Amino acid sequence: MSNKVTITGISTSTLPKLTAKESESMIRLIKAGRSDLRETFLMANARLVLSMVQRFGKSKENADDLFQVGMLGLMKAVDNFDVSLDVRFSTYAVPMVLGEIRRYVREGTAMKVGRNLRDIAYRAVQARDRLERAKVKEVSLAEIAAEIDVPYREVVSALDAIAEPLSIYDPVFSDTDDGMLVLDQIKDKRSDIDYVDRLTLREGIKSLPEREKLVVLYRYFMGKTQTEIADALKMSQAQVSRLEKNAIGRLKEAF
Repeated sequence: MSNKVTITGISTSTLPKLTAKESESMIRLIKAGRSDLRETFLMANARLVLSMVQRFGKSKENADDLFQVGMLGLMKAVDNFDVSLDVRFSTYAVPMVLGEIRRYVREGTAMKVGRNLRDIAYRAVQARDRLERAKVKEVSLAEIAAEIDVPYREVVSALDAIAEPLSIYDPVFSDTDDGMLVLDQIKDKRSDIDYVDRLTLREGIKSLPEREKLVVLYRYFMGKTQTEIADALKMSQAQVSRLEKNAIGRLKEAF
C-alpha cells in the first residue's frame, strides 16, 4: 500500500492531522462530553488503523474489510480510554485495533460475515454516533435504519453479525444480582457447587498480593490484554505475565 490510498471511500490524503498535543487535548474534551469532536478524532487516527492493516498484507482478507474492522476497534478504544492514565491514546489504541483485526482474520474461516453486512454495520455505527451527538440521547435501531436508509431487519442482522460472542463468564449487570455471571443463570439450580466455587474464588482473589490482585482484575474482569495492563501499571509485559502466572497458581491452591 502507498501512503495515499482510498479505503472504504476515504482518501487518506484528505484525512485531518493532529499533533500529539492536539490529540491529547481532543481526547480529553471528548471524554468530558464533547461528542461533536468524536468523528474528527476518529478520522485523524484513521492512518493509525491503516498502518495496522498494512501488517496483514499477506492475508487473504480484503484490505477494505480489515480497515472497517480496525475502525470499529478504534471506536472501542475511544469509548474505553481512561484519560487519568499516563498513557498516550495511540499506545492504548494499537492493541485494541490489532486485536479486532486479528480476531476477524482468525475467525474469518470459522464464521464468515458477508462484506455487505459489515458495510451496513459500519455505516450503522457511524450513524448512531451522528444521531447521538445531535440528540444527546440513546438512539433506537429504527432511527439508525432510517438514517442510513436500510431496512430495520438488515441493520439488526448486521450489528448482530459483528457483535462479540457472549462468554458464560461475563458479568450480569443488574441492581440486584451482585457478582452474578451468565453461567449462574444457566447452571443446574439443584446444585450449589458453582456458588461455593465463586465464594472460594472471591476469597482467593482477596488474599492475593496487591499487584497480583490488580493483574487478575484487569485481565479477567476488565478484559484487558497484558500489554494494556503493563501500560496501566507502569511495568513490563514480562512482569505482568509473571504476576498473572503466580496469581493463577495461588488461586489453584485455594481450590
